[in-house]
Amino acid sequence: MRPAWAAAFDRGRLSDAHPLDAPGPITRDWAFGDGRGAGVRVAVVDSGIEEGHPMVGALAGAVAVELDDGAEDGVRFVEGPHEDLYGHGTACAGVIRALAPDVELYSVRVLGSELTGRASVFAAGVRWAIENGMQVVNLSLSTSRGEWYGTFHELADMAYFRRCVLVSAMNNLRMPTFPSEFASVVSVAAHSGTNPERYDYNAEGPAEFGAPGIDIEVAWSGGSTLEVTGNSFAAPHLSGMAARILGQHPNAAPFQVKTILHALADNARH
Repeated sequence: MRPAWAAAFDRGRLSDAHPLDAPGPITRDWAFGDGRGAGVRVAVVDSGIEEGHPMVGALAGAVAVELDDGAEDGVRFVEGPHEDLYGHGTACAGVIRALAPDVELYSVRVLGSELTGRASVFAAGVRWAIENGMQVVNLSLSTSRGEWYGTFHELADMAYFRRCVLVSAMNNLRMPTFPSEFASVVSVAAHSGTNPERYDYNAEGPAEFGAPGIDIEVAWSGGSTLEVTGNSFAAPHLSGMAARILGQHPNAAPFQVKTILHALADNARH
């Protein structure tokens, strides 16, 4: 008996593959258009986002994921405005907004005041972002707990087939972390560059891309700024770039977004 999934390949059953018709070599003008990312839904899964921060502006939505022993999955979702409990999420949002000012930003709060959290809450936040139609999800956090490998692998696959680009910072310490280790995820580490528009490609992994994240000034809580270093702050540079691509090519699949990112890396061979 033919498996159920195979029926999709019957003649006439497949949807439009949405090819990207580049007129020649991929250029920034073709890839980004006006570069503002208008209408692209971007979620920052983190410590929250300070709405109204001068470097962030307004949010399109917000949800806090909290532990709840009485809930079926052990978590509950509290939708509506919330504060950034640390400043970390606001920093990521500011980087994204600077690169793609017209994106629709969503705050998905999964971390507490000491940047601590549970893997179950983290996973629930990622799932919420995917199921609620986010096109780019910035993950400047990860888990090293091996028992969550399968859950995050499932989420990475779900995102891929729903045309949702997961962008994840590698852990600052060299150890296996999820979902940054998965090939479908855009994994990012910090390099010493200072131009937010420039990034590098790394063919050897585990981090595929390098972006500014060393001694850079970012938005922080209380309407302030802070000079920071870490892979956390490199990841939103690639989230912003992915949003710019999707603003110009809204039907691009995650693998196509990766192809364009690779082609436009500073060290790519043309």
